[in-house]
Amino acid sequence: MKVVESFPSKRAISAIKRSFHSGQVSKQCVSNVKLSKDEFVSKLLDRRWTLPSPDARIHQIMLSTSKVQPQPGRPLSDISFWNNTNPCFSDAMAEKDDSFFIVRDDLLHPLINGNKARKLDALIPLVEDHSVTDVVTCGGCQSAHTAAVAVSCSERGLKPHLLLRGEQPEVLTGYNLMSTIYGNVTYVPRSLYANREKMLKSHADTLAGSSGTVLWFDDILEASLNQNDGALNLSQEIAQRSDHPRKIVIVNEGAGDVVALLGLTRLVQYLSQNHLLGNGRVLKLVVDSGTGTTAVGLALGAICLGLPWEVTAVMLADTYDGYRHQEKRLISNFKRHFHTHIDHCFNDIDKGIVHWVERCHPRKFGNVLEGELEACQHIAQQTGILVDPVYTLSAWEKAMALHKKEAEVEGGAKVVMLHTGGTLGMFGLAQRYKSYFSKLKVGPSS
Repeated sequence: MKVVESFPSKRAISAIKRSFHSGQVSKQCVSNVKLSKDEFVSKLLDRRWTLPSPDARIHQIMLSTSKVQPQPGRPLSDISFWNNTNPCFSDAMAEKDDSFFIVRDDLLHPLINGNKARKLDALIPLVEDHSVTDVVTCGGCQSAHTAAVAVSCSERGLKPHLLLRGEQPEVLTGYNLMSTIYGNVTYVPRSLYANREKMLKSHADTLAGSSGTVLWFDDILEASLNQNDGALNLSQEIAQRSDHPRKIVIVNEGAGDVVALLGLTRLVQYLSQNHLLGNGRVLKLVVDSGTGTTAVGLALGAICLGLPWEVTAVMLADTYDGYRHQEKRLISNFKRHFHTHIDHCFNDIDKGIVHWVERCHPRKFGNVLEGELEACQHIAQQTGILVDPVYTLSAWEKAMALHKKEAEVEGGAKVVMLHTGGTLGMFGLAQRYKSYFSKLKVGPSS
């Protein structure tokens, strides 16, 4: 453990809190000092958050004790599940039973849930603290990210502007419908959408006109971490608003910015409490991956807290090399922005901190295979948990396969799946795969 050289005193912390409540914007940064792991994480997470608390419900999924076991190619409908919604972790972790755990982040909010809520957890307060009036971001037609930004901003009096790829559907459903109801939607041809940076900047400049200002979110993050920046008091904020009637910030697609990692670190700290998953047990966390940001955030949180947890990420939208590049970029930015002085945790960075794996049945991103909707239906009817065939079903299948592997090893690790939400996307899939949805059973289950 490294020696603490300059950790702020209780008096200093109290002064910071008083300045915030008196109308000043707090500086949400980690100073350039050497800290122990716990002290570093505590200071890193000492900030305003979007979510009132990091709490998440954790369920235990019991598998059938019959001879029928999950095998490659075997339909999930052959397996029986039972959902223990109130597990006793001291017993469940010690017993060698046929089960895995699931973190129910899909229950965080009816519209803003899963990893989208965690990614925005630290981002939205920074946007508010810098007197932003408008937020511009982009995503696919059924983007859960754009819907989450639209709802989060609207709830706080900010104006969300959403650039969606492709053409407007004949019928608005799912996340597309929520984005349209809560935000200002513009459909962008795929040829223009390919250059996201140019597209976002051009749209923001148009909104700003001659009197407004345009910032990338990284500009706001840099300002909040700049030790010479100083907090603005309320009168300075009002003057700034009058000088620039519109202050527009651009948030990258999927909120794949370094600040998104903080919400995942906050979640890991919550889960590692002794009365929950604990900080001394060997665990394997499973998560589905679009941009890969969630997986990297979980792994960083575990490393910073010194937890014996391994993160397995199911690759859905990119190649192995693409995800490794994203992993290195986010870690580099994390260390640069937050002045990390726990470098001994990253000695093996070249080996990677996330275990990137193919999904059980690989395919082009967004495609649904025969029988997968029936699998989602089977899981929902037996456990009350809704998974979708594009994202969360892949994590469920991988969690089952990993559990089977660990169960065959003496002292094998417990498996924990993070439910990343995204279930409103089922409505969009129903438009694309009408024949698959029409085959769903309408009678009682056997």
